[in-house]
Amino acid sequence: MFSYRHAFHAGNHADVLKHLVLIATLRHLQLKEPSITLIDTHAGAGLYRLDGEFADKGGEAVDGVMKLFAACRPASGAPAVETTPLIDDYLDMVAGFNPSGALRVYPGSPFVVQRLMRAESRDRLKLFELHPTDGKTLSANIGQLDAGRTVVVKRDDGFEGLKPLLPPPADAQGSRRALVLVDPSYEIKSDYGRVSACIQDALQRFATGTYVVWYPVIPRTEAHDLPRKLRGHAQRAGRSWLHATLAIGHPPLELDERPGLTASGVFVINPPHTLAAGLKAALPVLVDVLGRGRGQGQAVEASAS
Repeated sequence: MFSYRHAFHAGNHADVLKHLVLIATLRHLQLKEPSITLIDTHAGAGLYRLDGEFADKGGEAVDGVMKLFAACRPASGAPAVETTPLIDDYLDMVAGFNPSGALRVYPGSPFVVQRLMRAESRDRLKLFELHPTDGKTLSANIGQLDAGRTVVVKRDDGFEGLKPLLPPPADAQGSRRALVLVDPSYEIKSDYGRVSACIQDALQRFATGTYVVWYPVIPRTEAHDLPRKLRGHAQRAGRSWLHATLAIGHPPLELDERPGLTASGVFVINPPHTLAAGLKAALPVLVDVLGRGRGQGQAVEASAS
């Protein structure tokens, strides 16, 4: 059950897509003053060493965040590509965790979100992590922030832990707002069904929340069906949606021994109205930089409303 460790994959192309979308979504929500309840159902360890043991075994950041930095913010010379606001915001976030300039640390979703939290608006972050080792590491990492009650870590099943948090508590003005990230490992086949059921239940409890779901694009029926099911949940609830995918393709044949994950997707319910345009500008740049062979591409589709 606990074979998945995000440390092996930290900073890969899937993280680039997921965190670019997460940052853009939260930035837009924070244009309004009322507080936001922020929830990460599968938080991981929070921080990852790109020069550590796990990264050395997989090295997936080399084809992800490291390649993106090399192209967009080289140590010397002009950038190889022209970036976009969403990409720049993402790169700024990662750079903020690496003040020396060398990419040694990658921030997971908990630290990306925590870095953006607004004390004046009383944003609150709830983190769930069931893996015993990662849960302990997450608690230790969050403990160093001295965040007090603004960040809570629970070593529980995030699918179940989300339920009592919705609808979120109202702030002093009576406003209820929530941003929920759902991104399990999907190594357990049942995760696909649980994600679908989780979002369906969440929309019934709090239809106006913003829900961000990451998933791997792999040749499995459950993975293919998940965005279709999520679209159905959104439509039945009368909510807007956005679906974005990024595929970096397969490496050259002579290197294609273990291509690993080549594509992933993010499905957002109640997305910012600016997100589609931002992604349509950013994703072609990501393909240009991160693409490595056959099967590369990107797509953004969204509801009319």
